[in-house]
Amino acid sequence: MSIKRALVSVSDKRGIVDFCRELSSLGVEIISTGGTKNLLAKEGVPVIGISDVTGFPEILDGRVKTLHPAVHSGLLAIRDSEEHQKQMNELGLDYIDLVVVNLYPFQETIAKPDVAYEDAIENIDIGGPTMLRSAAKNHAFVSVVVDADDYSTVLEEIRAGGDTTLETRKRLAAKVFRHTAAYDALISDYLSKVTGDPLPERYTVTYEKIQDLRYGENPHQKAAFYRKPLAPAGTLTTAEQLHGKELSYNNINDANAALQIVKEFDEPAVVAVKHMNPCGVGVGSTVLEAYQKAYSADPTSIFGGIVAANRTIDKDTANLLKEIFLEIIIAPDFTPEALEILTQKKNIRLLKMGEFGSAADRKSEFVITSIDGGMIVQESDIHSLDPSELQVVTDRQPTAEELKQLLFGWKVVKHVKSNAIVLASGNMTVGVGAGQMNRVGSAKIAIEQAGEKAKGSVLASDAFFPMGDTLELAAKAGITAVIQPGGSIRDEESIKVANEHGIAMVFTGVRHFKH
Repeated sequence: MSIKRALVSVSDKRGIVDFCRELSSLGVEIISTGGTKNLLAKEGVPVIGISDVTGFPEILDGRVKTLHPAVHSGLLAIRDSEEHQKQMNELGLDYIDLVVVNLYPFQETIAKPDVAYEDAIENIDIGGPTMLRSAAKNHAFVSVVVDADDYSTVLEEIRAGGDTTLETRKRLAAKVFRHTAAYDALISDYLSKVTGDPLPERYTVTYEKIQDLRYGENPHQKAAFYRKPLAPAGTLTTAEQLHGKELSYNNINDANAALQIVKEFDEPAVVAVKHMNPCGVGVGSTVLEAYQKAYSADPTSIFGGIVAANRTIDKDTANLLKEIFLEIIIAPDFTPEALEILTQKKNIRLLKMGEFGSAADRKSEFVITSIDGGMIVQESDIHSLDPSELQVVTDRQPTAEELKQLLFGWKVVKHVKSNAIVLASGNMTVGVGAGQMNRVGSAKIAIEQAGEKAKGSVLASDAFFPMGDTLELAAKAGITAVIQPGGSIRDEESIKVANEHGIAMVFTGVRHFKH
């Protein structure tokens, strides 16, 4: 077989003129539609209009033009079937050997601010996916191209043998079905959101590959990095890497954790993360002061960690950052002086995020967690505590400074693996207890890490205390105030212990488990 006729209809016209000109020079007859036909004719490429093939005009503002037996019989006919050959001959139909189609720009349309619903619907392609699916189904005989990056391969094989190889046609067909599946998933997601049904009976998602990763959590595990088609700005998937070696799977997980924490703060803040838990969080009047606090919170654990800031990294901060080994530094931007300093370290990754926006601007996303045989889906935890909703449950009210530190600690403990305890003082963490099988264990770790700094600090807990033992530990360490969700059937026991030791305690009514 050889490729004699091609049907070309593309929204993304990148490279299409040169591709079709070369096809024509190889003796391929080109059929086209609408704007693609006009462009090819304008550029002097011989082209036949689709109406000349179907004998029927393009109608309904171009909605109906390729949905015709003269098109789809030419795509779906089995070339070595005598019955199919007989029917094609009797009806005077010709084969189509190559389809080059990409679809109406639905994604680009709905990405526009305040896009009209009618515009979104009008950019749902019907004829394009139908032609692609027909050609891809019949890939034993038909070549189908949906990506301009494949033009060169197709031309090379046609030049060499007059046709593409079966192996190439299989690969291109698989790519087509991935493409149309992603296209339909995006439409489904858009309409589900419009109709207020974000968790429908079938949950279909699509992601675009950013890069292959060297490996996953461990060297024997394969991995890749993907992003959602409409990923919002200020997320790791839209970051610009300014310097350093490629991100690893573990880098990406830790960097995402650091970003989620630093976005909690509107004032200058710096977060240091190790193994997806914060080892130091600081807030200050400048990014330099915030970093100094984050560093002093745990100078040991920050080594080899990831640092995220919500302000531009300046020269003075960069000079401190360069003194220790860090995997990644994340910030809205870096001054030229800071870049000059930090890029002297060959391997450190520098990620420019652009502006994060305020904590109040964050929007909930649905988070997918894979399990064997399926997945679970939930809204992301972007709950922001309104201080007016706090309930003081002890005899002693927290002081203004204690309340400030309690709210700081609450923002951090939300992002610590459960069971989670955070000690805070002076707008910085002084102790973090994460991921223990009981809350007392987490409290012991946080208090031990804080050492003398525990005295006069406040304690934040991601969930309620099932008994008073954590409060006993807190009192012994000199902790003066506690913030926790409340809601245990034994709340009174914890309140009694707090009162006995003069600890102020407030309930939030909100739990922040993070598993």
